[in-house]
Amino acid sequence: MTDRDDQKSDDEGLALSVPDVLPVDEHEEVVSENGERVRRKGVYLLPNLVTTGALFGGFFAIVSAMNDNFANAAMAIFAAQILDGFDGRVARMTNTTSAFGTEYDSLSDMVSFGLAPAIALFSWGLEPLGKFGWAAAFVYVTCAALRLARFNTQTSTEDKRYFTGLASPPAATLMASGVWMGSELDMTPQLSVAAALVTIFVGLMMVSNFRYQSFKGLDDNHRVPFVSMFIVLMVFIVITIDPPKVLFLLAFTYAASGPVGWMWAAWRKRSTKGDPITEGEDQ
Repeated sequence: MTDRDDQKSDDEGLALSVPDVLPVDEHEEVVSENGERVRRKGVYLLPNLVTTGALFGGFFAIVSAMNDNFANAAMAIFAAQILDGFDGRVARMTNTTSAFGTEYDSLSDMVSFGLAPAIALFSWGLEPLGKFGWAAAFVYVTCAALRLARFNTQTSTEDKRYFTGLASPPAATLMASGVWMGSELDMTPQLSVAAALVTIFVGLMMVSNFRYQSFKGLDDNHRVPFVSMFIVLMVFIVITIDPPKVLFLLAFTYAASGPVGWMWAAWRKRSTKGDPITEGEDQ
């Protein structure tokens, strides 16, 4: 009996056993194996468990924010980001990537990096603004959903070195660190308005066409200069000095790098071409 026959027998056994135990239909999807498209039943456990952990981080952040525990909400979002960075790597290392895992990860991102930061920010500083406050939070949620939908449809076409628009994890970092940092301050109308403007800005950056470095080149298994390890170590040391303020500064700098980079490129392009009016006068 071949390996394919063994897999087929396992799938059939799984299909027969699951409905007998639980009243649920078994998941089935088409996958590519050795150049052929075949149907497989079931889901991979390990990478989806990691994704579930990230989803729980987002849920815990929402619950914490509703109870005015903003530090725990922020740390839960950061934990979700760490797990979100591992689920894809685990799937690739164990050769357990699947369409189900991709969609599940996207839904988890929507909760952890779309809903959770918006609810945390609204509970902390946007609620006093009334309709303007929840409108600003909804702008962020909508932009996060649009950003994820666009990413899912462009993954095979865009340059892997760059993201088109601000990715949802660093956007969530900016929101969560801002809430964490702001929770130590006395709430004022000016602070609420500033928080709303930052929320709208981050949301618009997610759906913009500005290019952001993806740093995916760091995923490659190759040697790096020793100084790189030293720089990473120093970054961690600086973060431990004052986590909310340092994380907010780093995330805001990254969020601003998109429009700043675009303006710099436009200025250089114009400088290279020269000013036609000036050139005409010189002639």
